[in-house]
Amino acid sequence: MAKKSPELYERVRKEYPQLIEALDGLGKAARKAGPLDAKTVQLIQLAAAAAIGSQGSVRSHARRALEAGAKAAAVRHAVVCATNVIGFPNVIAALGSIEDVKSSRRK
Repeated sequence: MAKKSPELYERVRKEYPQLIEALDGLGKAARKAGPLDAKTVQLIQLAAAAAIGSQGSVRSHARRALEAGAKAAAVRHAVVCATNVIGFPNVIAALGSIEDVKSSRRK
């Protein structure tokens, strides 16, 4: 399993604050550019993260989708629906990261 990287992200945030601020602004602008609600946006971003194999992003967007009101089954389904596009190995890896998120939320 790839190393979880919230610590690395925080170090990058401290070292390159303007870069992270710009990325955050881009994300906010994209979310506000259309009619999708926060839960749907997070599910889309979750599937995209799974597609590129970014397990840190999978965990982040799974957590955000749950916080936005998505049920755990919907979070898993968002990834499973992408199977024919992103491949089964990417789906399994993402589902494992989603389980990590669910486990950490129970603690």
